[in-house]
Amino acid sequence: MPKARSLYVCNQCGAESSQYFGKCPACNSWNTLEEQVAAAASVTTVRAGTIGAARLNSRGRTSPKAASQPRISLTLAEISDHPQARLSSGYTELDRVLGGGIVPGSLVLIGGDPGIGKSTLLLQTANQLAQRYPTLYVCAEESGQQVKLRAQRLGVAQGKAEVAADGTAPETSGGSQPNLYLLPETDLDTILAELESLRPRVAVIDSIQALYFSALNSAPGSVAQVRECTSVLMQMAKRQNITLFIVGHVTKEGAIAGPKVLEHLVDTVLYFEGDRFASHRLLRSVKNRFGATHEIGVFEMADQGLQEVLNPSELFLGNRDEFSSGSATIVACEGTRPIVVELQALVSPTSYSSPRRSTTGIEYNRLLQILAVLEKRVGIPLSKLDAYVASSGGLSVAEPAADLGVAIAVVASFRDRVVDPRLVLIGEVGLGGQVRPVSQMELRLKEAAKLGFKQAIVPRGQTFNDVGLEIFPVSRVVDAITIALGGRKSAEPESLD
Repeated sequence: MPKARSLYVCNQCGAESSQYFGKCPACNSWNTLEEQVAAAASVTTVRAGTIGAARLNSRGRTSPKAASQPRISLTLAEISDHPQARLSSGYTELDRVLGGGIVPGSLVLIGGDPGIGKSTLLLQTANQLAQRYPTLYVCAEESGQQVKLRAQRLGVAQGKAEVAADGTAPETSGGSQPNLYLLPETDLDTILAELESLRPRVAVIDSIQALYFSALNSAPGSVAQVRECTSVLMQMAKRQNITLFIVGHVTKEGAIAGPKVLEHLVDTVLYFEGDRFASHRLLRSVKNRFGATHEIGVFEMADQGLQEVLNPSELFLGNRDEFSSGSATIVACEGTRPIVVELQALVSPTSYSSPRRSTTGIEYNRLLQILAVLEKRVGIPLSKLDAYVASSGGLSVAEPAADLGVAIAVVASFRDRVVDPRLVLIGEVGLGGQVRPVSQMELRLKEAAKLGFKQAIVPRGQTFNDVGLEIFPVSRVVDAITIALGGRKSAEPESLD
């Protein structure tokens, strides 16, 4: 019988060590090694692992017995190319982030801060899917009564419906109920047995850190438990063609708790972001094997749960009637979606030896770079002034196309001038004071025109069709400042013809 041995595993990075250290040798985190008891490999396992080596003769060539083994690998031409139709989640925003819908048999990992709305989103999605397919919701952190209370608050009907012979639920009408099943369980073996018995098209695991595998001696939520539970669920999903939505807790740094291999095992990783005290929520994709990773979905938290925001530009625009100094409007692109965002800047004398710089929604280092360009290339003394920049609604804007809007907002606050509220600014600011072209210009301008904007300052040299706006092409930041802050009469707009 094999002897048990102790193994120390880091709960941050998953690195293994044969002895205890105060600091993890791999990620340098302190007091993160946890002891786990692992059984030594059995004789059968060792012998099975040497089969491949035994098939080679002394000259490194395969033996005749090994050559007679049947081939199990397939070429791309031999694999069936029958297309699988994606499943609609019932929410356009979620389908957009997933790349056009839910891929059958895929694993989707959703992370986010506590209370941000992960369970609410998945319960509402499960209710939508249960209108057509049998759906299983595994509530590992709540009892069935608690989930039912939340479902009643969200307007999610409870009950069972007959399942058709093809595995789909019938059309619901009137007082019929969706085919949504609840399983308050943390034991992985019980969950696997229910998946085998029910055979749902979609299953939700809320959350993976609460499950435990009885074959392991470690506590639920540890690196070994999270890794093994996810691996077993992945094999079940691929074998039975079940789509799994898995909720993952996040650490105080914002990363999904558990080993990094957790994100490698799943097909899609989504992050649910937003201020828990604000109404809007953003769903971002950081990994997607079946679609792009630059799309976002916008939701708004209401009394009846999460609601889709089909026009997010109106959400991130401030009050257009009271436009104060230091405000500028940009058009950011998140994937294929243009979003009009209002930027606000405040520049004031500092009371300290080193001025303070603060950002909300804008990259901090990007602000420092723009302030340096304004002081060196434009001649605005900002080294003795505090600078604060924020995006309306707290939307995180990381692309360089917002540089020109940040620069104009800072200069407008410094000079106490009001930028025309019907003007949008699009362009990247170079270190030499140039305004550089950005991508998807026509898409941005069409979104601005749809919301009632009249003028736009854009980089010179970009080509696009007539979008119904008065266009002012510029090549330097100085020219953009002159036009935006009152010099528009001396600069005629360039014709689009």
